[in-house]
Amino acid sequence: MSGVVAAAVAASTAVALQPGDAAPQAAQQPTPSSSTLPSTGSVTPEPTAPAPLPSSEPAPLPDAEFTIVAAGDVLPHVPVLRSAGSGDGYDFSPLLAALDPWIAGADLALCHFEVPVAPAGVAPSGYPLFGTVAQLVEDLAGQGWDGCSTASNHSVDRGFAGLTATLDAFDAAGLGHVGTARTEGEALQPQLYDLERSGQTITVAQLAATYGTNGLPVPADAPWSVQLVDADQLVEQARAAREGGADLVVVSAHIGTEYRTAPTPEQVELATALAASGEIDLYIGHHAHVPQPIELLGGGRDGAGMWVAYGLGNMISNQDAGCCVAESASGLLLTARVVKPSDGPARVAAVEWTGVSVDRVAGHRMQLLHDAAATGAGTLSTAQWQARYDALREAVGAQAPERTTPASATGDAATVVPRMPPG
Repeated sequence: MSGVVAAAVAASTAVALQPGDAAPQAAQQPTPSSSTLPSTGSVTPEPTAPAPLPSSEPAPLPDAEFTIVAAGDVLPHVPVLRSAGSGDGYDFSPLLAALDPWIAGADLALCHFEVPVAPAGVAPSGYPLFGTVAQLVEDLAGQGWDGCSTASNHSVDRGFAGLTATLDAFDAAGLGHVGTARTEGEALQPQLYDLERSGQTITVAQLAATYGTNGLPVPADAPWSVQLVDADQLVEQARAAREGGADLVVVSAHIGTEYRTAPTPEQVELATALAASGEIDLYIGHHAHVPQPIELLGGGRDGAGMWVAYGLGNMISNQDAGCCVAESASGLLLTARVVKPSDGPARVAAVEWTGVSVDRVAGHRMQLLHDAAATGAGTLSTAQWQARYDALREAVGAQAPERTTPASATGDAATVVPRMPPG
């Protein structure tokens, strides 16, 4: 573990296919002119070249392409739960509806589930010790998310029982998860997602870690249950994932300072170390609750660089200027375009961002900032939405372009590979 990151933890895949050679053609004979033909007798037919033999080699496969869409913190304060109340239960779908086409169009959709699910018999709760409802996990799956990172400073808010309840809920919903674990064996496994594209099976591995757990102890008899930030460990895990068949490695890191737009030195040091390793393809940051810069760092696979989203802000929460800072009402959808040649390694070819925000007063309905700023929505004026939009664009910076239309899926849904076999 590097010094600064250690301090932060303490604190808180060519063969070029060529056409088959045609069989040698017979030498061409001069074509006799009519003046040289004999006046009687038959004319000998001109010899013709034999037809080329068909190629015995297959045509090259096209490059496989797909998108990874990631979002900010799923942070369900009690008021968010109230807004999702429906009869005797909960329905978060209306709150999340603005994202429907964006998640449906993603080939792999990854969220960050910041809080635990409350164990059986324990009432839902909010800050400072969160415990949410399993219905939220079900509704995320229903919207089309494939999985979430679960390592955060709130991972043990409800103890090991809450951590277990969370992963059980994810398994029941068919969602992937990484960053916390119920067994030591599970902790050793990245979350793998398989995508069938252009005749290839492409495996994406996700790793996750958090800077700490708000001073709450990780269970002494399960020290592996929450992965803490350690750059060297993440690099070794990424290397092992590649040796195990992963084509692409994504790291989700819960680190930084809340409500601060600029990345902290610890964030920069971690991202730089991961980029320099050449083992990580994409870095997704969480925890600050506000959008942070997106940058292309030197290093990465084959020295082509590694895209870093230092912080995606909040996806859904009860935060805005009324409690925190105005920027906490907003977050980012990150769209990464991945290209995988049939005869070469996968790479993140480009990233784009899309601004999202929550209208707290309107019942925590999510909105797309580029739409809301143009036409207005909910309880905020176009000027208020524009102010949020402007602040977000300034925070993100100019290295990555904005995306204002959802992607279209390039194939069937990703397959979630269980980290812990059933039973």
